[in-house]
Amino acid sequence: MVSNLFFYQLALIALLGLCLLLHCAWPSDRATTSPTPPQPTLPPRKRRREPKPFAGLTHTPHCDACEQARAPRPQAPSAPPPRMVMTRGRPRQVDTSTHFCPNADCAYGGWVGWGNLRANGHPNGGPWRQLLCIACRRYFLESLGTIFHGKCASVDLIVRVIACLAEGLGIRGTARVFEVDPNTVLQWLVEAAEQLHAFARHVLHDVRVRQVQFDELFALLSAVKDGKVSEAEAIERLERSPQWVWVAMDPESKLLLAIDVGDRTLAMAQRFVHHVVQLLAPDCAPLFLTDGFREYMTALLTHYGQWVQPPRRQDKGPTPKPRWMPVPQLLYAQVVKTVRRRRLVRVRHRVVFGTLETVNAVLAPLGCQINTAFIERLNLTIRQHVAAVGRRVSTLCKHEAGLRQQLALYHVYHNFCLPHASLRQPLSQPLPTHGHGSAKTWQPRTPAMAAGLTDHVWTLREVLLFRVPPWPQPARV
Repeated sequence: MVSNLFFYQLALIALLGLCLLLHCAWPSDRATTSPTPPQPTLPPRKRRREPKPFAGLTHTPHCDACEQARAPRPQAPSAPPPRMVMTRGRPRQVDTSTHFCPNADCAYGGWVGWGNLRANGHPNGGPWRQLLCIACRRYFLESLGTIFHGKCASVDLIVRVIACLAEGLGIRGTARVFEVDPNTVLQWLVEAAEQLHAFARHVLHDVRVRQVQFDELFALLSAVKDGKVSEAEAIERLERSPQWVWVAMDPESKLLLAIDVGDRTLAMAQRFVHHVVQLLAPDCAPLFLTDGFREYMTALLTHYGQWVQPPRRQDKGPTPKPRWMPVPQLLYAQVVKTVRRRRLVRVRHRVVFGTLETVNAVLAPLGCQINTAFIERLNLTIRQHVAAVGRRVSTLCKHEAGLRQQLALYHVYHNFCLPHASLRQPLSQPLPTHGHGSAKTWQPRTPAMAAGLTDHVWTLREVLLFRVPPWPQPARV
C-alpha cells in the first residue's frame, strides 16, 4: 500500500507548479500600463466658525405666565385720603409709619404711614403694643399680619428657630436643639415662608442691573430615595431630572433676583424668565448669561422680541412674512461646557444675540469675561444654607412645597440679612467698639444694600415683623 505521505507530497508539487504557470501567464501591470501622474492633495475644508445670523420666528412663542399676568393687579380702591397731622398735644414717641389699618371698610385701610394710627400701651401686660386707628376707632395689635400673631411661644425662640433653618439646619435637628416638636417647627416655617414670599414681592421691583446669570441645580426629593416610587419611575426621574432649582442673580451686587422649583422644560424657562423680567425696570435690558440650555433662547426671545418686516430680495413675488426678532438692546451669551466621564474637557463661549464687541463692552468695566462662575458659586451657597438640596444628607423634602418654603426663606435671608464680604466698604472714620476689641474699619453690606433697595442690614426679627401692605404704596413726598 502507498502511504498517505506520498499523496501529500504529490499535492504540494501540483500546487507549486500551478503557481509558476499563473505567474508566467499573468501580464505585468508595470510593463503594460503607463505611469499615472500623482493627484494633487486638496487642503482640508475648514468649518465655518461664524454662526449664522438668526433668521427669526414666524410666530410669537407662547408663555403661560404672560397670559396670567394680563389679569388686573391689586390696586388701591380709591384716591388716597388726606394725611392726618396732629397739631395738639406733645409729639408721639412710638413710630407707626410702617403700620396700616386692617379694616377694609375704613377709608384709611391699607394705607401705610398716613398718620391715622396712634400707639397705646400693652394690653394685659403682653409683649405687643396696641394700635388705634383714629378714623374707624378700631384697635389691633402691632403683630397682626405677622408670624408672631397669636403665638404663645416667645419671639426670641421663633426667630432663633427660623434662623437655624436659614443657616441650613434640618427641621428635626432644629427641633432637638430648641426642644420643640418638629411639627411646630414645620408650621412656623410654612407661615414664615408665606410672609417672606410676600415681603420679597413687595421690595424686589424696578431693579436695575447690568447683567443677569441663570443656572439650575438638581434637587432630589425623599420620595425617590425612600422607595415610595417604583425603580423604573425613579430612574426615569433621575434621567429627566424633573426637580430643578432655578436661580437668577446679579453678579455685580450678588442680589438673588429669583429662585423657583420646576422641571427643566421650555414652559418652566418661560415662567422663570417672565418672573425675572417683571422684577427689572421697564427700560432695563441687561446682558443675560446662561449655560448651554437652549430653552433660554426661546424664553428670552419671547419677552425681548418684536415683529420685523424683512426686506424684499426680488422685484417680483410675494412679500416676505414678518419675523419675530430680538430687540436691538437684547444681549445674550452662553457658556457651553463639555463634560466626559465627570470631567470638564471643553468650554466654549457663544454669543446668541448681539455681537461679541457689545458683550465685551458691558463686561469690561466690571473686569469680567463671559462666564457663569458667580451663579455656580451661589449654587454651592444654596446647598449649604438650604437643607433640602444638600448632597448626601438625610434632610430631603418629601414634596415640592417643602422645598419651596425653604427656598423662600433663604431668598430673603441672603438678600437682606446676610452681609457679603466682597460688598463691604471702608469707613471714613474707624468706629470704636463697646468692648475691648479693635475699632471697626469696614461697613458690612448685603446684596440688597449694594443694589440700592435698602440702606441697612436687616435682622431676621425685623423682616418677620414687617407687615406687607395689600397693594403698592405711592411714593411719600
